[in-house]
Amino acid sequence: MTSTVPNAVQHADAQQPPITMFGPDFPYAYDDFLAHPAGLGQIPATEHGTEVAVIGGGLSGIVAAYELMKMGLKPVVYEADQIGGRLRTVGFDGCDPSLTAEMGAMRFPPSSTALQHYIDLVGLETQPFPNPLSEVTPSTVVDLKGESHYAETLDDLPQVYRDVADAWNRCLEEGADFSDMNRAMRERDVPRIREIWAKLVEKLDNQTFYGFLCDSDAFRSFRHREIFGQVGFGTGGWDTDFPNSILEILRVVYTEADDHHRGIVGGSQQLPVRLWEREPQKIVHWPYGTCLKSLHVDGEPRPAVTRLHRTAGNRITVTDADGDIRTYQAAIFTAQSWMLLSKIACDDSLFPIDHWTAIERTHYMESSKLFVPVDRPFWLDKAVDGRGNPTGRDVMSMTLTDRMTRGTYLLDDGPDRPAVICLSYTWCDDSLKWLPLSANERMEVMLKSLGEIYPNVDIRKHIIGNPVTVSWENEPYFMGAFKANLPGHYRYQRRLFTHFMQERLPEDKRGIFLAGDDISWTAGWAEGAVQTALNAVWGVMHHLGGATDATNPGPGDVYDEIAPVELPED
Repeated sequence: MTSTVPNAVQHADAQQPPITMFGPDFPYAYDDFLAHPAGLGQIPATEHGTEVAVIGGGLSGIVAAYELMKMGLKPVVYEADQIGGRLRTVGFDGCDPSLTAEMGAMRFPPSSTALQHYIDLVGLETQPFPNPLSEVTPSTVVDLKGESHYAETLDDLPQVYRDVADAWNRCLEEGADFSDMNRAMRERDVPRIREIWAKLVEKLDNQTFYGFLCDSDAFRSFRHREIFGQVGFGTGGWDTDFPNSILEILRVVYTEADDHHRGIVGGSQQLPVRLWEREPQKIVHWPYGTCLKSLHVDGEPRPAVTRLHRTAGNRITVTDADGDIRTYQAAIFTAQSWMLLSKIACDDSLFPIDHWTAIERTHYMESSKLFVPVDRPFWLDKAVDGRGNPTGRDVMSMTLTDRMTRGTYLLDDGPDRPAVICLSYTWCDDSLKWLPLSANERMEVMLKSLGEIYPNVDIRKHIIGNPVTVSWENEPYFMGAFKANLPGHYRYQRRLFTHFMQERLPEDKRGIFLAGDDISWTAGWAEGAVQTALNAVWGVMHHLGGATDATNPGPGDVYDEIAPVELPED
């Protein structure tokens, strides 16, 4: 795939190892751990059938519950809304059921190899996602300051865009040792990854993304920084990330998380739903044919958790929306951590005060989308000029713009089938601009903006159903799309990620484990949800007296060798 601004080094040829989400903060091979025939570990037979609360039925919660079940434990999943979390796939009322919209996660990089394990496990297929200038995107229009440029490759854009691409490459190389880290991550060279990253964490923890650009001679030009912010790399403009820590951005580019994206055919929500219903071939204690669904009354999760508190014997007691009260030896909390501050009544004793501070300081990004169903992929029609002569261009393209819509994606399964347009995908302040508007009001503003870019295209006449929309900051069980650390937040993130190593905690603070993508180093990516789920599974297993096979050590077994960089507190 050709990104709007490509990575600092050319992608490796087939003989080089691939880039995966192996580090840089915690270089542990989760994909190898999952693939190993010895499995993830076992618990003492005396603990078989023990109930473990899993709070949150998103991807992290369902993965954790699935693996705990395979060990012979009985996960009790609590879910306030529906299985899937931010893997939310919806249809359009009255339209072909094959037409779907991904309200949350919709594109996944191949570097997400632990995620891919589960995609393969449940038999889902993926296909390339039509990002700006990707190989499967017929054309892209970049519209800035009222001037539009049509492109099928980066070379079709004016020279200034290539200059910006070169500036980003130089900036990464000079300021973040990109080539060295790229090589170390491909080779899974743990000492080298840790050496490079330790220096960068110490140097850059207090730096914003924008400050990082400004400190580079490559981005001395404000115009170059402006274009980069509006057009960006991979998925498009990144100016909404400018206030965030540059460390967050480096994690993305090092791991190619913003490149080569693929979508899940039929919708991403199928992944957690299929895991919920899957009967593992290898399972301990439970009879063959057991699945998470069969372990729950009526095949449904328990409702929303309303209270969490500690009780005698250092147990975790959970109260749900039905008033049901249950007490557990262990619990995993996978919902967004802000829920612990607002929606759930919690004892202060659940976590050490430093962890509460980290939860309170978590910074979430806002995000909005709006989709409409259309009769066919009309954008593949060829445009004509004012005299009726063909121009050779598509009538409409994947669009990046500084107008309200920001990013518009065109999604189809072939020329003779109904299709879907993501009219707008926005972040942060751009998302907040939509917040007071209804779905139809949003659509009207979007059609007006796109009409200014494509004055001869009547999008409205192709719309065959009502729009569907989401603003994640307004969703009551989310309050934001995903975590994005601000400068100075590294220490907070480290506390949350390392929480599964509970022998380092006071005895009266153990037994509840944090997981989910906001606990991970790679928030906003499903891979982080999977990795932290596996950390929590290891933590619960260890808490209940279990262990991994010596041939397949878990993340906690090798923690001391690869622990995240620890910055001084004083």
